[in-house]
Amino acid sequence: MIYLDSAATSFHRPESVATAVYEAINSLGNSSRGAHGAALAAARLVYETRELVAGLFHAPDADCVAFCANVTEALNIAIKGIFSPGDGVVTGSLEHNSVLRPLYEQEACGVKLFILSADAAGRPDYEAMEQLFAEEASIRAVVSTHASNLTGNLVDIGRIGQLCHRYGKLFILDTAQTAGVFPIDMQKQHIDIVCFTGHKALLGPQGTGGICVRPGLRLRTWKSGGSGIQTFSHMHPEAMPTHLEAGTLNAHGLAGLRAGLLYLQQMGIDSVRSEVLRLARQFYQGVQDISGVKVYGDFSTEYRAPIVSLNIRDEASGSVSDNLSTEYDICTRPGGHCAPLMHKHFCTVEQGMVRFSFSHFNTTKEIETAICAVRRLAEE
Repeated sequence: MIYLDSAATSFHRPESVATAVYEAINSLGNSSRGAHGAALAAARLVYETRELVAGLFHAPDADCVAFCANVTEALNIAIKGIFSPGDGVVTGSLEHNSVLRPLYEQEACGVKLFILSADAAGRPDYEAMEQLFAEEASIRAVVSTHASNLTGNLVDIGRIGQLCHRYGKLFILDTAQTAGVFPIDMQKQHIDIVCFTGHKALLGPQGTGGICVRPGLRLRTWKSGGSGIQTFSHMHPEAMPTHLEAGTLNAHGLAGLRAGLLYLQQMGIDSVRSEVLRLARQFYQGVQDISGVKVYGDFSTEYRAPIVSLNIRDEASGSVSDNLSTEYDICTRPGGHCAPLMHKHFCTVEQGMVRFSFSHFNTTKEIETAICAVRRLAEE
């Protein structure tokens, strides 16, 4: 099997990740819920994982990091914990439904939602964002992806961060497609909230993720309940990270995430990025000139997420993806990819797209095989 669906979830993971989960299941108690060895071991592991995440995103300290199930939950925590009726929020057409749907819900509750369009290649309009900041006093924040999960187009988060800093707006970042591949610096890039998932390029298990919140920024609690501290208080604790972590943490999953982060630390993110972008570029260059194949997105730069989405003439994307799987044992993702505005932008709502997404565990030979498969399907 050739797995080219890493934008959905990692399939190839370091052996150390599985080993860490297995060992955690057989050794850990409940973090912050006891003074015995198994509970203390869980607490140490959770804190070490916080430190690794804080280091990855250059958060000021480990207590900025609260864990949850995935980036979708993290984005809900951020979006529903920040805005009040009358507040304005800016987002763009590159966004995933994990951003759009919570924002639509907030709009229904009185939040003003501004969605900026993209250019012909699917790139954000930064000038329109700055103009909106200057004209609309209600705007409190920008919510943006770091890269389109459909086209792989990378967003200039440094530029958005500078704009938000200059105009006094909050910056909430969705790193689903970039954490573990591209550098992200909360402090230098003026990012107030980073939302991340553990099961993609961070190489951890599904069911892991979290949110990094800069010190001094308070969010309303997503949920309340057991915290392991302040038992007799009627209210959930205010201090981070407990403020956003009611209930038992997924310490077994976090053990796997910790192992994935340690692997990336050892490999070096720059090295991982160089290899995965090389493979994505190899695939793009191999399919771009095939008759009948249309590739979407901006390939004028190699600095982009390792994603290539395409269609073959007017063939349904589901049929193409199914043929790739059944005839060539190649795993891809067809359809809408939870990115409705980008599909409307490219007029592919009915057809969808076939998304190829890459990992540094893929090989040059696998890419060559995938190119040949696309060529054969286009010839048919």
